[in-house]
Amino acid sequence: MDSALAQLIVETRDRGGRITFVTGAGISAESGIPTFRGEEGYWTVGAREYHPQEMATQRTFRQLPREVWHWYLYRRGVCRAAAPNVAHLALARLGEALGERVHVITQNVDGLHLHAGQSPARTYQVHGNIDFMRCASACSTAVDPLPPQVSHATKGGALADEEYALLRCPRCGGPSRPHILWFDECYDETVYRADSAMRAASRCDLFITVGASGAAALPMHATAEASNAGAAIVDINPHDNPFATFARESHRGHWARSTAGAVLPALVDRLLA
Repeated sequence: MDSALAQLIVETRDRGGRITFVTGAGISAESGIPTFRGEEGYWTVGAREYHPQEMATQRTFRQLPREVWHWYLYRRGVCRAAAPNVAHLALARLGEALGERVHVITQNVDGLHLHAGQSPARTYQVHGNIDFMRCASACSTAVDPLPPQVSHATKGGALADEEYALLRCPRCGGPSRPHILWFDECYDETVYRADSAMRAASRCDLFITVGASGAAALPMHATAEASNAGAAIVDINPHDNPFATFARESHRGHWARSTAGAVLPALVDRLLA
């Protein structure tokens, strides 16, 4: 951590400042979870190969519900084979110590922040969580864990009839859907806590983006909201990206050109010193 970032962290600590984090695929990549917009997310149905941007849509779910569920159960198996890394654990330690002063907005659906011990109340999973489902016909906005009998699917196998039959809404008995924000859907507060995430951005003193590329809309809007409200913007990412531009242009901002695992544990230690 260079001296400018260290000084910013000390100032935030000493005045009891509020901190909001945005985490993206980069933090989960350090746990071994690949980016599913790439080749790892391609899925073959019959003679056709579907790209992730096609599979992760309400339109495809209406046409191929069983195949979409199979794809998500395969993805879930990859996520559950991974464990929270030192960056997830550092953020959870910070959240436990500082309570309401720390909020996490995550683009990731892998649930690793919660597995690390981050407070569910202050973790805004704005793209959903792959361990959960909800009613496909929206008889309720309630979110339910996947039935424990449902296993992680393999890429080349088939989704068993008895497992597919379990993926039903426990209230109306109709089909359920993965609790994931699809590409042809919009953010909302009721299901994805989008407004709460934006409030956390607008009220913080320090706004830190971690391993995010800038491809998702809400994190970009949240960064602009935080910047307009006067928060210092810090980006932790080894690659240049739109958040790094925000950080460079922010008053007292900083681009830490490194990985989450290399920066966050030391940053948290300094905040808690």
